Amino acid sequence: MTEQQDVIAEFGGAGVLGGARWAYVSATARALETYSEDDGHDAAWLGNTRFTLFRNRLDRVFACERYAVSSGDADTDLDLLYAELSDQDIDSMPRLDPGLVRRSNLNGSPGWAYGQRRFLLASSEFGKLDELPWPQKSPTKQRVARQHNPSPSQPSLFDGLALEEIAGLEALEAEEDLDLATFVVGHSLDSLSGQVELVFGRPRLNSGGGQAWHWRQDLLGTPPAGGARRTDGAPLPTGPNSVPDAPVRLRRPASEQRDIRASGEW
Repeated sequence: MTEQQDVIAEFGGAGVLGGARWAYVSATARALETYSEDDGHDAAWLGNTRFTLFRNRLDRVFACERYAVSSGDADTDLDLLYAELSDQDIDSMPRLDPGLVRRSNLNGSPGWAYGQRRFLLASSEFGKLDELPWPQKSPTKQRVARQHNPSPSQPSLFDGLALEEIAGLEALEAEEDLDLATFVVGHSLDSLSGQVELVFGRPRLNSGGGQAWHWRQDLLGTPPAGGARRTDGAPLPTGPNSVPDAPVRLRRPASEQRDIRASGEW
């Protein structure tokens, strides 16, 4: 079994990938709903808003940070958990064990860990995920992209190098070892069409250009995880829910716009 198969099976079976998918669909829907060039919004605003909402939704679905369950409680505060979410978001949110995923930031970069594996977030231009320029990202993301790819089925980055060069690169890798094997969730959004991209994979430091991933998995090409609206006092399941999810949409009809928008307090 390759690393990709192993990681995807582990994260997918536990519901982690379904949680990430829900978080991104929810975040992009809300970002597009509020985006308005007439109100002075631009690509920078949309990118920052998308990232902020994505991070927030990940914390919600994984019960991290302000959504963490207090010791002795069976569930999180539902008023807090559901605040500002659409009915679609609430009904489709996967119900996961609050201890399943933990926050695991890396040098200030938001991260989430399941077992001994962590993932960070990285944005990209729409349609450019496979060419994502890691050398132009933060030192932390470059460090993650420099990790050794352990999958024997993938070509080694050392192929074709002289023995002395291999020794030097192996020494460099030893200095770059991280506390957890760290992967990346790459995401993009086309503001005009509303199309989105979401992948999970092991980044490749493409200093000379070329592919940005040793491997990556499309998270939008599989059915969404099941979800169901919680009620106060309801026990929280310890695994993914198999109830079919409602259809995903990226924009809500005007009839479903929140009262707060009409009041001018958005």
